Amino acid sequence: MGNMKERKTMKKKLPEEEIDNIVVAQADNDSAWEKAIHIHKKESTSLSIPADLAARAAFLAQLHRETRIEEWLTRIIRERIEIEEGAFVEARREIIDSIFYNSA
Repeated sequence: MGNMKERKTMKKKLPEEEIDNIVVAQADNDSAWEKAIHIHKKESTSLSIPADLAARAAFLAQLHRETRIEEWLTRIIRERIEIEEGAFVEARREIIDSIFYNSA
């Protein structure tokens, strides 16, 4: 259950700098971290899209003066994935904060 002093400190929101200090202090402690996730990168992947979507993408790639539609699509997909990853990290942080700071 933990003692009351621990619970009271868990309720307050830690400043970003204090969280950073905790992470740095635990960086070399393997037991403080979850099991590592290993990802194997594939060489390349083909993607099939409907003809009307391909035509729209080709038009927009030309509009952006991109010589190759593949390069433009790669850039657009990369940008969107970065946005989605950022949203995921923020949502995960909010869930963790709500569990960690609101559990009493």
